Amino acid sequence: MSHPHHHHKHPHPRRHRIAHFLKPHSHDTADKLDSALESSARGMRALWVSLAVLGATALVQAVVVALSGSVALLGDTAHNTADALTAVPLGIAFVLGRRAATRRFTYGYGRAEDLAGLVIVLTIAASAAFAGWTAVDRLLDPRPVTHLPAVAAAALVGFAGNEWVARYRIRVGRSIGSAALVADGLHARTDGFTSLAVLLGAGGAAVGWQLADPIVGLAITAAILLVLRDAAREVFRRVLDAVDPALVDRAEQALRDVPGVRGVGELRLRWIGHRLRAEVAVVVDGEATVRQAHAIAVDAEHALLHAVPRLTAALVHADPAPLPGEADPHQALAHHTGA
Repeated sequence: MSHPHHHHKHPHPRRHRIAHFLKPHSHDTADKLDSALESSARGMRALWVSLAVLGATALVQAVVVALSGSVALLGDTAHNTADALTAVPLGIAFVLGRRAATRRFTYGYGRAEDLAGLVIVLTIAASAAFAGWTAVDRLLDPRPVTHLPAVAAAALVGFAGNEWVARYRIRVGRSIGSAALVADGLHARTDGFTSLAVLLGAGGAAVGWQLADPIVGLAITAAILLVLRDAAREVFRRVLDAVDPALVDRAEQALRDVPGVRGVGELRLRWIGHRLRAEVAVVVDGEATVRQAHAIAVDAEHALLHAVPRLTAALVHADPAPLPGEADPHQALAHHTGA
């Protein structure tokens, strides 16, 4: 029992008026869409900027790989190239997320972002396999590394480019609630540290340790596998509709503070792209009229929109408070919900 356009009382009217004066807002459908478009636009901007930075970084490193034959730098370059290319599926997902819901896709296209996250995880896995294979091949067939100063300089360029991109992606991803963009930022951060590992390999080769380069290549592979684990956990949680339990606690507390709400029943939160939706049942006075129960439900929705960051919609169902000896009003549904 909920409605997208509402004007209603608030549990703290004076404080609420002040908050609206300092930070005006609306919960109308058009304003929600504008907010969603703005977050997608920020995500797209983060993608293209990081694509340009990482593309330039990988290009510089590729030139040095061709000159030096460093397998460690080759692995780092491959990883940077893969990281840059992950902008493509994410960009497609952000564009799809802007499309309005249809009668077939009634929740819109926000879950395309989760599919993009899966593509990113597979890309990280592929780069780990490539880096590991090249490192093992060089261990079995050692070759000297040349142009060591250029290799060291390329490693520093890789670290600087990746760390800048990592901070940018993670900041924007957390700001707009995009798990895929955060995972991509973590990926870039690990790339930065693997670039420093290339620097160590160049140092080892400079003192005559020929196996330093492939050993560092294997260390890079291990680092990629670690970020693969973290990124996969983040993305698969989102695919399975996992949310931070603290958000559930926060939402329940906000609902309990709404006048007229006597109890909070089942509450569900789910991510659709980088936006949240909620479904909840609240207990109200069984003698309340339909209009009164609807007003309480609207107040409950409004409280949730204020309390839960990035929540764009909530469906609130009002249940009457049970009377002694009264049969469960949902008894007719028991044979459906029991399964």
